[in-house]
Amino acid sequence: RMRVRSGVFASSCLLVQALGIALFLRGFFPVPVRSVPRREARADPPAEPAPPGPGMVSNWTKIPSPLFKKVVIVLIDALRDDFVFGSKGKQFMPYTTQVVEKGTSYSFIAEAKPPTVTMPRIKALMTGSIPGFIDVVMNLNSPALLDDNLIWQAKTAGKRIIFYGDDTWVKLFPKHFVEYDGTTSFFVSDFTEVDDNVTRHLDRVLKREDWDILILHYLGLDHIGHMTGPNSPLVGPKLHEMDNILKKIHISLLSKEEASLPNLLVICGDHGMSETGSHGGSSEGEVHTPLLFISSAFEKRSAPLAQYEHVQQTDLASTLAIGLGLPISRNSVGNLILPVVGGKTMREQLRFVHLNGFQLSRLLQESTPAYEKDPGYEHFKIAEKSHGNWIKLYLEGNNSEILLNLGKKVLKQYLEALKTLSSSLSKQVTQYDMYSMMVGTVIIMEVLLLLLLSVPKALSKRAEFEVPLSPPLFSLLFYLMCLMLCAVHVIVCTSAESLCYFCSMSWLTAVGVMMLISALMCGILSAITKIFENSRLPLKNPIASSYNWSEIDVLILAGTSGHVLSLGASSFIEEEHQTWYFLINTLCLVLCQELCRNNFLQKECDPQHSTTVRRIFDSIGEASECKNIDIPAASNLKLGKATSSSEFIKGSDKWISLAVPCIILICCRLLRSLNQTGVQWAHRPDFGHWLTSSEHKFELSFLAVVCLLMIFFLVQRRCSMVSKIAMALGLLGVYSYRAAIGNVVFPWQHGGKDISKGITEARFVYVFVLGIVFTGTKDLLKSQVISADSSTKSTGLWEVYSGLVLLAALLFRPHNLPVLVFCLLIQTMMTKYIWIPLKFDAAQITSMHYWFGQAFFYFQ
Repeated sequence: RMRVRSGVFASSCLLVQALGIALFLRGFFPVPVRSVPRREARADPPAEPAPPGPGMVSNWTKIPSPLFKKVVIVLIDALRDDFVFGSKGKQFMPYTTQVVEKGTSYSFIAEAKPPTVTMPRIKALMTGSIPGFIDVVMNLNSPALLDDNLIWQAKTAGKRIIFYGDDTWVKLFPKHFVEYDGTTSFFVSDFTEVDDNVTRHLDRVLKREDWDILILHYLGLDHIGHMTGPNSPLVGPKLHEMDNILKKIHISLLSKEEASLPNLLVICGDHGMSETGSHGGSSEGEVHTPLLFISSAFEKRSAPLAQYEHVQQTDLASTLAIGLGLPISRNSVGNLILPVVGGKTMREQLRFVHLNGFQLSRLLQESTPAYEKDPGYEHFKIAEKSHGNWIKLYLEGNNSEILLNLGKKVLKQYLEALKTLSSSLSKQVTQYDMYSMMVGTVIIMEVLLLLLLSVPKALSKRAEFEVPLSPPLFSLLFYLMCLMLCAVHVIVCTSAESLCYFCSMSWLTAVGVMMLISALMCGILSAITKIFENSRLPLKNPIASSYNWSEIDVLILAGTSGHVLSLGASSFIEEEHQTWYFLINTLCLVLCQELCRNNFLQKECDPQHSTTVRRIFDSIGEASECKNIDIPAASNLKLGKATSSSEFIKGSDKWISLAVPCIILICCRLLRSLNQTGVQWAHRPDFGHWLTSSEHKFELSFLAVVCLLMIFFLVQRRCSMVSKIAMALGLLGVYSYRAAIGNVVFPWQHGGKDISKGITEARFVYVFVLGIVFTGTKDLLKSQVISADSSTKSTGLWEVYSGLVLLAALLFRPHNLPVLVFCLLIQTMMTKYIWIPLKFDAAQITSMHYWFGQAFFYFQ
């Protein structure tokens, strides 16, 4: 056996844990389908399918000519489908609704794949590919897009592109625009200027003729959703503003059309918004966005559609590429939206879908080894053969009804092949590498179990662990496990239909991982065996060695473990708040039982028991004097816990302590009514909706004042006088900031004329936050370096704490300030009337903090 220090052991476990997590994440985040690099993407387009028979050749070998002269893409961030096609569209977007119902347009509902975040959605719109969840991490710092995309193809073809809007486009496509003006998307309280900075260029650009593609990305609607939700009174005016802009663009495009080529206006959203105004998930409101094509080339609609056809968001890239006479992006998994080119001849339509099918089949060949067995590829080859027969009839000059019917049949075959090919390619993005995930999970679970078995020793700085190196039993087990795991590895890697990352590693690396898993398993069995051996030995010190588990300990362990296990089901994840609400309610009931037991059931200690405990204290004190060992504080607390039940709480405090769990339950029930959360009931009205409506602004203002005053009284009592003044001014600044952006009002303020961004007021609060935290940090350093004064240290800790509370008050929405107040109140009551009197140890208090912290997160 070899002995290692606890620090070395813990560090080794962390390294192995990092390896397991990395392996798991590599399997969990599938690599998106990727084709050749962009610089090699401009290959010669395929010719029409060759007609059967000798001497007949089709001379159509080039990319078809453009269908539209100018294209304007208006992307309205967070535009939900019901904002255009629903009641809000009819009320606030009358011009757009008229064009959709009776104009020359085609309307669709585009389905966005999660994650519904701006940068991955822009990638999907312009490349036709499906970005993975790893792109969410890159959303904050968007690097240049190196994949083949529509913008690069247009620039390479000599088209002049102008862009105004979200600067994410500028980062993704640097040096692609002849003119651009990017606006940052992070000032979510800015509803007007972020869009005005886009619109101010419109009049000048629409008069010019020196551009081919104009892209506008409006952010104001998304900001309104984040701040106030989709049912906010601010949504209507913003939609009306967008409607006027679309009207201006459409009229300008119609007035400048030439006889040869029409212009095209595309209206779309990158994603929608949920019922709470956020996005990123897969709810219907987040993934359904409108997609409108408006052009004089289309037939005028006679009546509104009863239902709108669903298309994929990735279909836009293929459709625009055909419309602009450009090659379809090599990485695109989208299908051509046929109605957009439905006015062309049958030969042109067949040519368009053949180009799309050829691109998808080539991408399938490059990403799937067994592509020939794919049903989509087989359907495409059948359609291609039928297309060749149709061309033969066409070149022979056959213009009969038979030719038209055959063309429609071939077109239908192509569309079915496109749908199947696109589905096969899309599934590759959502296919998880299960084998790599399982290997990573096994490593993670083994390390966690080994750490749990070693926790008692890990708490001691001088602890050493005995690592078994040569017991015969474990050596034999080690080799047997290695052989078994290597056999499993061979079977999986030789029979797996899809490529696994773990199988692509070298055999030496794979065997090393198998040996690591076997060694960890042997270590776990060794630790368990040692625990059983120690349990059979006679105890030298029964009082110090034994530990009785209370109901609180069992509840904390069972509740935390149960929550972890519940995360294995998606329905429990969607409604996770219900788990935490149940756990804190149960915790309050158990605390109430513990308080009753200590107040009423243990009136007086048994004299014999008191004598025994006194002797234990004396013996421990003598031992500490002889051996110069300090008694740990935790031991004093636990031994004192057994002796102080008769002196627990006296007088009125006893009844207050008994009432505390009931008060906490009442507070939590009130907070549950403040905000509906989860998936099942998020759409239902709650008290938060009532407070945030414009009719109840004075009630919200009064509530905010009361909450800010209570925060001051709950936090400032142990701070220095300077920090108290700073805290009061900071909380006043918090209210001023909310009044400046229009959430609350001052008594002398009437209407919303004085609404601003509130940047000055927010900076005012930040200055006081930094000042209070700096003062507290200075006191902490002073207590550590200069003097050992505990009061100075306590004051410093409270000042840092109050500074963070002030920061939280600034960041909380005004109707959620009661959450912060009740959080501080519950923490104060539990500290004074439960944790200190019942002498809970640090582990129990930390676990309860964690439980209440999770519940209060969902209360927001």
